[in-house]
This record gives sequence, C-alpha cells and structure tokens, in this order.
Amino acid sequence: MAAVRKKTLQSRQVGSLLLFMCVSVGSAATIRYSVAEEMESGSFVANVAKDLGLEVGKLAARGARLVPEGNKLHFRLHRKTGDLFVKEKLDRESLCGKADPCVLHFEIVLVEPLQSFRAEVRVFDINDNAPIFLNKEPLLKIPESTPLGSRFPLQSAQDLDVGLNGLQNYTLSPNAYFHLHTRFRSHGPKYAELVLDKPLDREEQPEVNLTITAVDGGSPPKSGTAHIRVVVLDVNDHVPQFSRLVYRAQVPENSANGSFVVLVTATDLDEGTNKEIIYSLSQNPETILQTFQIDSHTGEVKLRGPLDFESIETYDIDIQATDGGGLSAHSKVLVEVVDVNDNPPEVMISSVSSPLPEDSPPQTVVALFTIRDRDVRVGGKITCFLTEDDLPFVVRPTLRNSYSLVTDRSLDREDVSGYNITLIAMDTAPPNLSTETVIEVLISDINDNPPVFQEDSYILTVRENNSPAVFIGKVHAEDLDLGDNAQVTYSLLPPQSGDLSVFAYISINSDNGKLYALRTMDYEAIQNFQFVVRATDGGLLSLSSQVTVRVVVLDDNDNRPMILYPLQNGTLPCNDLVPRSAEAGYLVTKVVAVDGDSGQNSWLSYHLLKATDLGLFSVQQQNGEIRTLRQITERDPMMQKLIILVQDHGQPALSTTASLNILLVDGFSEPYLQFRDSSQHSQKVNPSTKYLVISLAVLSFLFLLSVTMIFIIHIYQKIKHRDKFTIQEHFYDDCNFSNNLAQGGGNGSLSQPCAYDMCSATGTGNSEFRFLKRFMPNFPFPNATGEVKTEGGSSLPPDSPRNRSQGSEGHSRVSDNYM
Repeated sequence: MAAVRKKTLQSRQVGSLLLFMCVSVGSAATIRYSVAEEMESGSFVANVAKDLGLEVGKLAARGARLVPEGNKLHFRLHRKTGDLFVKEKLDRESLCGKADPCVLHFEIVLVEPLQSFRAEVRVFDINDNAPIFLNKEPLLKIPESTPLGSRFPLQSAQDLDVGLNGLQNYTLSPNAYFHLHTRFRSHGPKYAELVLDKPLDREEQPEVNLTITAVDGGSPPKSGTAHIRVVVLDVNDHVPQFSRLVYRAQVPENSANGSFVVLVTATDLDEGTNKEIIYSLSQNPETILQTFQIDSHTGEVKLRGPLDFESIETYDIDIQATDGGGLSAHSKVLVEVVDVNDNPPEVMISSVSSPLPEDSPPQTVVALFTIRDRDVRVGGKITCFLTEDDLPFVVRPTLRNSYSLVTDRSLDREDVSGYNITLIAMDTAPPNLSTETVIEVLISDINDNPPVFQEDSYILTVRENNSPAVFIGKVHAEDLDLGDNAQVTYSLLPPQSGDLSVFAYISINSDNGKLYALRTMDYEAIQNFQFVVRATDGGLLSLSSQVTVRVVVLDDNDNRPMILYPLQNGTLPCNDLVPRSAEAGYLVTKVVAVDGDSGQNSWLSYHLLKATDLGLFSVQQQNGEIRTLRQITERDPMMQKLIILVQDHGQPALSTTASLNILLVDGFSEPYLQFRDSSQHSQKVNPSTKYLVISLAVLSFLFLLSVTMIFIIHIYQKIKHRDKFTIQEHFYDDCNFSNNLAQGGGNGSLSQPCAYDMCSATGTGNSEFRFLKRFMPNFPFPNATGEVKTEGGSSLPPDSPRNRSQGSEGHSRVSDNYM
C-alpha cells in the first residue's frame, strides 16, 4: 500500500507540472515556451501559428519546418493546426545534466517566402531522482584520543535533480557520540560532517555504526541512505597537518592527461609508522575522481581525464592525509579551469533555396544559417566570409549570430550552372579557429539565349538536272539554354514581294535543318537564288534568329552547240564565193556558233570533218575561221562542199555539224547564184542566155536592195523612236570583230543569238565580204537553248516545224542577199 501511495503522489506531482507553460517574445524575436520533463510523446506544448500571428493553414502553405540547434530535434510541428508537440519523452538530466535552466533551442523556418524565427523551450525539472551515496558503507577510523568537536567529512550524496528537487539536507540516526553538521561547497553538492560529541573509548565500544540519510526537496521528498562504520583506533596523539588549509590552482582546459595540477604536503609529529602519510582523494564526487588523481606518497595532484571549461569551470577537491596510525587530516584544492580557444565556430544551416532561377534579382535570399562559438569568453568576435571574392554572393548579418546568403549581382547559367559556395566562420581569439561549410546552389535555366547559327551565311550548291527531293546541305544553330529552351526548330521565311517563291524550290527539315531541292534545277533558267531560314527555340517566350542561304546552281553539259552562221535549214545549203585568185591564207568565211551552257561546257572548238578537197581549206579550231591552205588552181572544182564539226568541252562533249558550199569564181562581176554539178556544167551556155541571166540578176539585185533599204529605214525610225537601236559594222577583210561576239578566250563562239546578212560589192576584182550585225526585233532568232521566240512571245523547240521553216526563211534571206 505504501508503494501504491508513493506512486499516486508522484503521478499527482507530474500532472501538476505537465502543462505549465509560458510563452513570450523578446526583443530579439525569440519565442519562448516551457514544459515539464518526462512528458509523454505527443504532449501538447503550444500553438506556434497563434504566437507567430499567422492564420491556421499558413504554416503548411509556407512550408514551415523545425530546425534544431543541435543534432536532434525533440519536438514536432503539426503544419495544419500550428500545434507544437513533444516528439519523445524528455529527460532533463540526460539533456542538460546539472545545468539549470535547461533550455532547448530551435528555429521555425518558413520557406515561401524565406523567413525564420528563433524559439526555445525550457524543460522544468521534476523530482524523479532520489539522492544516492556512491559508497553505501563508508569506513571511518577514529582514534580514541580524538578531541571533542573534531569534524569528519563524509561522502556527498548525488542527486541528478536540480533546484528544490535536488539534495537539501542530511539526517543522522540517533547515537551518543556524534551529531551531523551540513556544509556547502562553492561548486558542488552539500556534504555532511560528523562532529564528535562524546569521547571515544576503544575498550568500552570499539566500533560505532551510524546511518546517514540524504533528503531532497521534492514533494513528496525522496531520500537515500548509507551505513557508516566507525572503528575506534588506539591512541595516536598526532594528526597530520597540511601546510595549507586551501590550495588553489589554474589549469588550461586543453591540458593533456597526466599534467601537473598542484602539490599538497602534510606532516606528522609522530614517529615510526604513525609518521608515514598516505594521500588520497576520498570523499569526493565521481566527476572529480574521474578527472584528477593524486600520488599517494608525494601528494602531487595530476589530471586523469580531459577538462572542458564549457562543461565545468571549477573543481573543489577534498584531499585526505592519513598517517600510519590511522589518523587523517583534510584539505581542499580549488582548481580553476582556464578557458582556451579550443572550439571552432559551428555553422548551422536553416534553409537553402536551390535550384535558383538565373533571372533572380540581386539581394535574393539564398540560404539562412546561424553561427555559435562555445568559447564565449575567449573566442572573441565571429567573422563570416566566403573563400572566393568573385562569386555573385555575399553574406549579410540578420540577427545576433544569424546570417543570410544573398545574391549581389545577376546570374547566368550559361556561364556557371552551379556553385559550391565555401563559407568560413572564424573567431578572432588566438589561435584563430575556423569552420568551412559548403553550400551547393544550382542555377536553373530560363530562355534568355536565342539560337545562333554556326555561320553568318551559307552557300550551297546543287547541280542542274538534279533529282527532286535531293539533299543539298544543312544549316545548324545552337542554343546555350537547356531542355525545351534549347530545342531548335527550323523554318523557311516567305520571300519578299516579287521574289522567287522559295517554297516551290526548297524544303527544310524542321528538326535537323537539312535542306532539300523540291524540283529539278535548270542552270539556263536560274543560276542562283537565296532565301532566309529562321531558327526558333522551344522556350515559353520563344527566341529566334535568321540566316541567309544562297543556292548556286552548277551547270551540266546539256546543250549542244548551235550554229548561227551559216544558217542550217536542211533544204538549201549556204553558198560562199572565193575568187580563184585567192592566195594561201585567204579568209573565206567564219562559222559562228553558241552554246547555252557556261564555263568549260560553253568553250567551242571547230574541226573540218569532211571536204571536197581536204588540202584546200582549213578551219581555225578556236574561232571557226575558214581559210585557204594553198592557192586555187584551175583544176580545182568550182563547187567545194565542207562539213564543219563544232564541239564543246563538256564531259561528255556534245557536238553539231554545219554544211557549207563554197564556189570558186573568177570574179564577183559574174553572177553565180545557182550552180549545178560539174557533170551538168560540161554543156556550153549560150552567150545571149548568159547575158540575159546576168541582166535579170542585176535587176533583181537592185529591186531587193531598194526593198532592203526601205525596210532598214523603217526599222531605224522605229528603233530610234524606242531609243533602243544599235548597229555595228565589221569588215570581214580587216578581221575587226567585236569582243562580244566571242566568249571564252577568243574561241570564236557567240554568247547571244545574232543575225547575219551577207552582201556583195563590186570592186577592182578582189572579193570583199563584210558582216553586218544588227538587231532585228521582228526576226525570230533562236536563243541559247535552240528555242525560237515568236511575235506573240511564245517559244518553240529547236526541232519544231515552224522553227525549221523560220530557219529556212532566214537561210533564204541570206541567199537572196548574196544573190
């Protein structure tokens, strides 16, 4: 029943203190709570949302969380209600030891926007620990001659509780020899001393048994007992005497084990074994016995364990000197621990915003952290800085020992995609101690870079007569952004008004920028064209860039040479007159041809393929001039037929032939308008008939000349009215040809279609030929591809009947002019 009653009283005591709380907000914006120890897990502490002035649900919306100051969090926060609960049962003795008050620090961090509040919870002590004696049966040896009033210190009882719940008093069982006197230490628990009230008589009572009880101040109080055995010794009338009643020493906290602390000395006036003194650390708390040791013969006090100024600042050590007869004396050693700068600052990060958008403005908060230095007295001022000066971040102090890491300039993910920021916290006391903390901040991408083409402009080539949908090249643009912001799409821009429709000729792959020709190209129709390609990224607000692409069409040898002179109509051959008096090298005529291709494909060469007499005439390979190789004799046939081969320099080469009839005459006064084969000329012509034919020829010539002059005057007036008339005369016998008649280094070919009229003039007996090049808008001349433009503007292929008829008419016109 007593045990049940005791348990009931303890439950009432815990219940009375369980919900005792106090909330206050100081000038440093610290929220303070209090709670009793041994509260069960899940016990309510306070409503944080109410104390912060926030509405219910705001903590969850702003991502509230608790950040402990140490390594362990003892509370948990319900974000929806804002209630603060005990996470696990709190034991004040294990959390704070003998320190009073016992305060647990933590931070309440709100993420969006980033904000923190310092909070602390004071844990009140309850009487859950009874005083105990480490030595349950201490032994005292007291000589029977000990004078009345002598004092004998006893071992202190240990109570883990603090304040009123700690050790308060000692009581001694009733006896006839001793009473109890309680004393206080400057730093440590109370201890008791036995005071001798009645002289001891070993012969009467050699041993006295006592019971000492230590009582705390709890309600109900708790107690612990120890049984003291006092042995009465025979007479040893001199007690050891210490040189000092109190010894003092200062020891740095970083002193190594075995370091010297102090030397105590005691003397005894007795002789023999009663003079031999043994030193000991009896009657001391366990913490002192674990920290110090004494040489039992020399009295040197040395360190046995480490010192920590932040835990214990002073030690009160009881030294006992016992002689050989069992008499003992006591002295005290007060050891003051000297604080040294042996603790580097501690950095505790509350929150980090990562990844950070690269368009974050300056002064954006990146991280929140606090710095603590346990060496408060000697650590000095704490400085916090970054290892690299060129980082776009700076450290700003917020509250006491609280800092924020903010940006101080713009960020660019394309230059640096992330930062490992090394933060150094350093104290100012010698030696300087510092702590390095690395904060990783990643930079997230925004669409701030347009695609960039690899070249300022592109030049692509495609050979004519290509297959449709043939690949001709590609364009490529790169975007320095990431993800969708770097996804490039290609497209063709519509042409400007009046330009070539690029969509009819070119197609582009929107994914990789490959370009394809949609139709077969014709160099003779179009040599080059250009268009604009746009590259657009996939960002939300897309960016783009443009580049000009020029396509050059390469020529193929797909056009045969075309004979301009002599005209080839397929019915009536062209006749040229050569006087029989012509010397070797005499210029007979010139074959003029053009090729619709360009470059090497348009370079023409002339070759004599067949002739009536291969030894009489030669053809200049470069310009097509036909000259005599030797002097003409009477034996040479009057009719000379030549076949000229005109060939270009393409691969493969294309060619065409021209047929030419040359009449060998005695002079230009004789008309040789028509001729027959040599077999037909064997018959003699009647002189009257001959003169009649000549007269008719002269009349016809005069009539044609008049008509021609009238036609030329009419054309001249018409061209003059249009301001487009040009005329050039070239005399064949002077070989003065305009440069625009030839193309490709004087090879004799013409680049544009021309019309030639051949006229005869009488002279002193030498033949004179001249070529008149003139522009005749109404005459259907063939173009470079062999097509003939009609008056209506339509074109005819070279082999069309109408084209052939027009060629025949042109040939007839030449023949008529010749006649």
